[in-house]
Amino acid sequence: QVQLVESGGGLVQPGGSLRLSCAASGSIFSFNIMGWYRQAPGKQREWVATITSSGITNYADSVKGRFTISRDNAKNTVYLQMNSLKPEDTAAYYCKLSQGGRNYWGQGTQVTVSS
Repeated sequence: QVQLVESGGGLVQPGGSLRLSCAASGSIFSFNIMGWYRQAPGKQREWVATITSSGITNYADSVKGRFTISRDNAKNTVYLQMNSLKPEDTAAYYCKLSQGGRNYWGQGTQVTVSS
């Protein structure tokens, strides 16, 4: 079994920055893909960014150039550095780990961008 715990959300002003963390524990495979998704009220959950265990990254167009995903394989932790935040980035952010044909989700952390 795999558990994911996110942290780092909060309230930030437009143009500000936040760093999210997601720590995975349990049976973690050497090859996996970790990623961040977000869900705003009344909207479907959307993909934000992913990173493979070898460090290959991909980003949604809406966050490219502003967000950076990274990971520490020794700590089984993935990060999302979010800069130049906009009100439309407001959402619950979820961490996902994919391995062995299965997906695991964290409980989510709220990010609110407002003045």
